[in-house]
Amino acid sequence: MKIIKRSILAVAVTSATLIATPTFADALTANVSVTNNYIWRGLTQTTNDAAVQGGIDYSMDNGFYAGTWVSNVNYGADDVYSYEHDLYFGFSGEAQGFTYDVGYLYYNYDDAAEFDFGEVYGTIGYENFSASLYLLANTEADEGEGQDFGFAQASYVSLDYVIPMASGTEIGLHIGHHQGDFAEAFNGLTESYNDWGITLSRDSFAFMVSGTDMDDNEPAAGTAYDNDSVKFTVSYAVDFEL
Repeated sequence: MKIIKRSILAVAVTSATLIATPTFADALTANVSVTNNYIWRGLTQTTNDAAVQGGIDYSMDNGFYAGTWVSNVNYGADDVYSYEHDLYFGFSGEAQGFTYDVGYLYYNYDDAAEFDFGEVYGTIGYENFSASLYLLANTEADEGEGQDFGFAQASYVSLDYVIPMASGTEIGLHIGHHQGDFAEAFNGLTESYNDWGITLSRDSFAFMVSGTDMDDNEPAAGTAYDNDSVKFTVSYAVDFEL
């Protein structure tokens, strides 16, 4: 998931997580990116294949923002390619040297996926450090699935730290923890796991090494990929004003 004015480092390290970045002027921007593997919270969303992604964001000088983002996905069901379409809005700002970002994010998929769902999130940052919390807000299961997950029946917590280098290169460190009944239903493997990532980025390019602690889990039925293996991701992203 892409959020307004995130650097390529944030895209690569956290994939579908937010880095608090306050904005103080009205702006309409767009973004386009390509990656050899779409990683979301340590898990591949494309059976380790490439993804083309893009979105449009609007921000106001009072800190309000809203946007939309789309990517191809593939969850291994007969190699049927699908899409993820995100809608989100929130409010970000800065106070006493801290940055903050709160909002709502809705993940929409086509019929190849079992669930559409929404999350509420909050991020607080100080200098190069940020901490984020995501809570499941609502789910919309395909007809006949018979699974209804209520508020906060899944959560994701992440910590991120950026190390700027004199050359303009940045090193990003990320750890996260995903848990809950819906987390298990979504990934098909386990109700809780940890993920990590180390990213080296400069300008529009980023290289990430990431993994999870799913050592004792087999791939979900019908899939052709492992989420316990270390993954190497290369990304290129550009942002531009409209």
